[in-house]
Amino acid sequence: MAAASQITNMEVDRTGEDHLKVRKMKKKIMRKQVRAQHTLMRHEGIECVSHATQSLVIANAGLGNGMSRQQLLKTVEEYGLVEALLMPPNKPYSFVKYGSTKEAKKAFDALNGKELMLGDSDQNVVLYCNFVEKVFWKNAVPTNLPPGLTVIEKVVSPEEERRMLESIDWIGDEDAQNAQKTLKHRKVKHFGYEFRYDNNNVDKDKPLPGGLPEICSLFLEKCLKQGYIKHKPDQLTVNQYEPGQGIPPHIDTHSAFEDEIISLSLGAEIVMDFKHPDGHTVAVLLPRCSLLVMSGESRYLWTHGITPRKYDIIQASELGQKVGTITADVGDLTLNQRKTRTSFTFRKVRRSPCNCIYPSVCDSQKGQQRQVQPSFPHNEMEASELEQEYVHKVYEEIATHFSSTRHSPWPQIVEFLRSLPEGSVVADVGCGNGKYLGINKDLYMIGCDRSKNLVDICGEKNFQAFVGDALSVPMRSGSCDACISIAVIHHFSTAERRLAALRELARLLRPGGTALIYVWAMEQEYKNQKSKYLKEKHSNKDKEEEISSGMAQRLPGDQMPESSSQDSACTDQLLDNSKDKGCGAKPVADCRLPVHTNRTSFHSQDLLVPWHLKGGTKKRGESGETVLFPAGSKESQGPSPVFHRYYHVFCEGELEAACRSLDGVRVQKSYYDQGNWCVVLEKL
Repeated sequence: MAAASQITNMEVDRTGEDHLKVRKMKKKIMRKQVRAQHTLMRHEGIECVSHATQSLVIANAGLGNGMSRQQLLKTVEEYGLVEALLMPPNKPYSFVKYGSTKEAKKAFDALNGKELMLGDSDQNVVLYCNFVEKVFWKNAVPTNLPPGLTVIEKVVSPEEERRMLESIDWIGDEDAQNAQKTLKHRKVKHFGYEFRYDNNNVDKDKPLPGGLPEICSLFLEKCLKQGYIKHKPDQLTVNQYEPGQGIPPHIDTHSAFEDEIISLSLGAEIVMDFKHPDGHTVAVLLPRCSLLVMSGESRYLWTHGITPRKYDIIQASELGQKVGTITADVGDLTLNQRKTRTSFTFRKVRRSPCNCIYPSVCDSQKGQQRQVQPSFPHNEMEASELEQEYVHKVYEEIATHFSSTRHSPWPQIVEFLRSLPEGSVVADVGCGNGKYLGINKDLYMIGCDRSKNLVDICGEKNFQAFVGDALSVPMRSGSCDACISIAVIHHFSTAERRLAALRELARLLRPGGTALIYVWAMEQEYKNQKSKYLKEKHSNKDKEEEISSGMAQRLPGDQMPESSSQDSACTDQLLDNSKDKGCGAKPVADCRLPVHTNRTSFHSQDLLVPWHLKGGTKKRGESGETVLFPAGSKESQGPSPVFHRYYHVFCEGELEAACRSLDGVRVQKSYYDQGNWCVVLEKL
């Protein structure tokens, strides 16, 4: 009996200990739940609720702490139909929505305090859940590749990949011939010329013996033949990265290498991070056996690097195999485990100083001029000053010439105006010389423009127009049935001012009213077709004179003025504001912008476009009126003025994304028209 009593007491003690452990565990789970609630509220403004809902937030189950989409989805699907699984990038929590509250409650009870092993690692995590109401997570707008950057898939076959990897011997001691080194973040080997990390340059007078491996030379010949590259490189750096290794953000030294830099990714895919000086970042997926080509702005101005980590965040639907930027689509992100990757980076050694249009990051041009940001004004005041000097003043100077040659209206703009109901009130915001004001006599059209001289020309044509700013049009809200803005918004120098101009158009519209917007496109070659702007580079002399004597920046991209010998002398350099005589402009604080070469592809989104007046010069007569002297006349002898105009050329999707960010409007139509991006938006 005593023994039986003792056993009973031991069982009671054990049961009591178990109950105590359970209570402690429940308290711990509650503490973790409360902490997760506070974190979510503090960082995302999302409030957890005490009653059961269809949606859960699961702490410790995010991309930020190593949980892949595949693993989490498999776990949560055990408890019911999953309608949505949102995994924000770099966050330690995820959101799951079930088909019913009952299923969500079942998951809540089962997953709270559940321990999971993360993927292939030996790390365990404990999950903690809370109920939430509807989760509104604004996805990032899809980003474009940096200007001048391309990624070409499958440039080598599996057999070529194997042979190239086998051509690099990593075994043995440090190799003096090929300057093999083991760096902190990777192994590296040089061919042709050694890149010295102590001074970030090459010794151009000491080539390495042996040159490039034969198989690499064959690969470069193939790239030249396919048109992937323009010049054959003479320097090769081979880097081998193990999972968790990377390379710090950097710009390849300007004075060391020419414009084109290419990098072949072998063995595994990787995500490379690019960053503009203004802070804008783009993550680019480089698939296995793909070739990265950097030229222009992406080579000279953007930093590139690989963040040291063992997993990359990629689009789940791509599974690491599709070229493109990584966007924060929380419904389609997962982790991709890194593997050993070898990169073959080819460059051509530069033999003369670099004279690129990005002096703020160019070592060849240091000390020659003040170091400033090359593209963007720093604040609203500088933006206004920049537009005043390089947009508004230019128009006042060229207004007469701008309107001196008649030009055919653009067919799709004409079609839009003729499709409007009879009696519609239409505002042409940025009407210029009034080219579109008389298209449809059945409409009540009124124009406004920042240039008084252009508005006066509209008056001479008996059109209704007034002087006004596109950021603050002096018209009543909701007073227009339609608006057009043709080649205007690309003259605003910050994203905020461009968005404000779009918002002003929407304000003018009545509900149901529509606006047609045209901006110049970064992509002057689209779907394998060159725009007329590029095609007309070799147009005949008469055409050149017609364009250059009468056109200006306000017309669509393919009607831009033609380049001349004097234009060319001013291009591919930086415009020094203090020396610009074209429009008598005063210096703008800290503003140097790349100057575009007319009739060529763009290499920067923010730039100055030169317009050389070849058709004649103008002087002020004694009466104050503008007097036009024909080209070749005695009065016109001497250098013709060169005007420089500010532009922000739009990348594909940029204008549409800006329109979609506005409240109370929807994008009816978005299209590309001869070197311009175009949107028709409707006010709701």
